[in-house]
Amino acid sequence: MSNQPLLPLQHLAHWAEQQPQKVWLRQPRERQLHDINWAEAYDQVKRLAGALQQLGLVAGDKVAILSKNCAEWFLTDLALQAGGFISVPIYPTASAETVRYVLNHSGAKAIFLGKLDDPQALASAVPENLLRFDMNHPTLQCQYSWSQLLQMAEPIELEIPLPDDLMSIIYTSGSTGNPKGAMLKYGAYAFAVDIMLQELQATPEDRVISYLPLAHITERSYIEGTATACGGTVYFVENLQTFVDDVKVCQPTLFLSVPRLWTLFRAQVIEKIGSASKLDLLLKLPIIKGIVAKKIRDGLGLNHARMLGCGSAPVAPALLRWYQTVGMNISEAWGMTETAALGTIGIPFRSDKIGSVGRAPMNCELKLGDNNELLFKSPALFSGYYQNDAATAEVFDEDGFFRTGDQGHIDADGYMTITGRIKDNFKTAKGKFVAPVPIEAKLAQNPLIELSCVIGSGQPYPVALLQLTESAQMMDRAEVETALKETISQINTLMESHATLGGALLTKEPWTVENDVLTPTLKIKRHVLEERFNEMIGDIRKEQIIWQ
Repeated sequence: MSNQPLLPLQHLAHWAEQQPQKVWLRQPRERQLHDINWAEAYDQVKRLAGALQQLGLVAGDKVAILSKNCAEWFLTDLALQAGGFISVPIYPTASAETVRYVLNHSGAKAIFLGKLDDPQALASAVPENLLRFDMNHPTLQCQYSWSQLLQMAEPIELEIPLPDDLMSIIYTSGSTGNPKGAMLKYGAYAFAVDIMLQELQATPEDRVISYLPLAHITERSYIEGTATACGGTVYFVENLQTFVDDVKVCQPTLFLSVPRLWTLFRAQVIEKIGSASKLDLLLKLPIIKGIVAKKIRDGLGLNHARMLGCGSAPVAPALLRWYQTVGMNISEAWGMTETAALGTIGIPFRSDKIGSVGRAPMNCELKLGDNNELLFKSPALFSGYYQNDAATAEVFDEDGFFRTGDQGHIDADGYMTITGRIKDNFKTAKGKFVAPVPIEAKLAQNPLIELSCVIGSGQPYPVALLQLTESAQMMDRAEVETALKETISQINTLMESHATLGGALLTKEPWTVENDVLTPTLKIKRHVLEERFNEMIGDIRKEQIIWQ
């Protein structure tokens, strides 16, 4: 146990003793911050755990959490740990079908229901016989309210779980079918958080904002995990409309986002300035550049951020270089549910490594297998898929390395570049494989494009499906077509002949979580777009631009 990193409950107890009155969680409600300090958090966690035990739940029972991010999410997670229960987080944007599947597959005995955009849409997915607790936010009808739970029992005496105990079953975001439940033990999670803590050099002075889904391991490790461990302060977002204001209130020192949001932030900045070319001109003028760059950082609420991160999906190097010009160095990282989000980390930021996702941190091993597949090994690896031994056996090699499914290469400094997912590569009618991810990264250099997906299985040419930014949709069509054709022509000069783009199809309907094109972590469900559009692209060639 001597080398075992502290578990979350040990960190909570430590900070409750060291800085009891310091505010830890800051939850906005109706534009007012409601604060919970470390002593209050510790007390509530022990009371919640006592209430669950009084209601008949026993250690080892599975308990689901279905809510958007809020202070109560952290407290619920820690209370489940305090009672020896196994948490089953569910994405708040999941469909009723997915919620039903996860509750049934995990064998959950109870569920915490919190902030949801449309609670009634999920009502049919939560069985009547399931114990239901609310999380102090308007939600589905529950048998017990948050305040009832807090008053129901005396705080329990804390028992710290063992590193080998199962902490959580985390269901993957299901980009290719039913989600799989990755089993994560306390020791693995604690190891991941401990490494992140060291890499981020996080301290009690740090401020973070929690808004990416806590049901996803990245937010739970990088934000909840490190904030519990370092004693920093966590802010939450009231709703989508208040997002930028909430970031400005927080003034985060560490800020993580995903490519989709970094793309949207850039588009909003360009829209405010007037055009990309006007902004580029301003950023070339030495004195003006500093003023404009600071104004952009202030506008995003990120002028105090000492570390900016990006992960979850491929990001265009050109986008990161654009941010560099406004004084925002964004480090990439890579990880998966199965690795407890700990994989590679690009800290400290290195301009010469833009395009890579960083290097493996200490006690983590990275190597290439067959077909340039990335194989990963660390003490933070999951212990298998719940009730799915066959899938577990498939993803581990004989040396205990996890087969990630990602392809890439590793440079002389150990920095990894991902070139795609093995299962995403497709054969055109010419019989040769096309890797779509590098092409999509090149398309993302065009600021008119918000999202892209290259498809073309069995077709004469690969074709780019594009979702334009809001401002691009308002522009003159001829102007948009000229800009897109220019981008496609430039890309095609760099591609082998079988991988040259036939053109682009501009889709009408936005790509969202609700219409099943994006996962809850905003990754594109390639197979869904292929099913919907593959038959429509057969005649697109000679760099045609087609509007749906």
